[in-house]
Amino acid sequence: MPGNYPERDSRQALPDPVTPHHWTRARVLVVDDHCTYRWLLGSSLEKLGVPHLCCSDGQQALHALTAEHFDLVISDCRMPVMDGYAMTRQWRRREHAMGRPPVTILALTASLDLEEISRCVACGMNGWLTKPVGLAQLREVLCCWLSPSQSVASAIRHSGQMAARTDTFPSRASLIDAFGSLDVVEPMLFSLIQEAHADLAVLIRAQASLDARVAAQCLHRLVGSVAFLGETGLEDGAVALINELPVSGVARNQSALDTFRQDVEQYLDYLAQL
Repeated sequence: MPGNYPERDSRQALPDPVTPHHWTRARVLVVDDHCTYRWLLGSSLEKLGVPHLCCSDGQQALHALTAEHFDLVISDCRMPVMDGYAMTRQWRRREHAMGRPPVTILALTASLDLEEISRCVACGMNGWLTKPVGLAQLREVLCCWLSPSQSVASAIRHSGQMAARTDTFPSRASLIDAFGSLDVVEPMLFSLIQEAHADLAVLIRAQASLDARVAAQCLHRLVGSVAFLGETGLEDGAVALINELPVSGVARNQSALDTFRQDVEQYLDYLAQL
């Protein structure tokens, strides 16, 4: 999902700090109970020339979203009063009831695992960021989500570009180090690859029959498969499609689905060669 990027040194100087003109007309809502994170993100947005508002819990965020328009919400997942999951679920229901177009909501989390990804997707979030968020990473997120021409197809293309950076993929040595031995790694990889290929086959049939529900279910499982060994960039496209399929259906997303399947197949080929 855009917003989920490989770790990088936040101290690295940013090339060309010019703010795109359309950013100055955007509004970003930051939601976090920790005042330091609110200050960090608020300060970074200010440096990037992006208007913003900060809230300390989900309830405050719902009031803010009701009162004014925001183009992007970055919300902590675990907060007192109302957490980010509950806030997102409630706001998605309100959007639907009021006939509003969905606002992009990105999760802000200290750790990212399969359970966390599933909870983010289930409540209606569009992507996720892991703390701490550096200035360079935040700029990359804004370039993706505040683009005036952002679409599901462009999110998929962006995901494919990120996935092509195989330096972010796990290596044989890193997997052995993480899981203890080759005896554990080899059957785990075999099972992961087989399960993902099975889901890809079902996805192809769902595309052929234009079954949006089954396609979304397959994408849900594939998110877990590609994120199982760490962030790849492929998750971004899957989450974008999961959100889009119930709205516009399979036919209008065939190209994006094909691109995502090709990216997943390339990643599985990479894993098979480890």
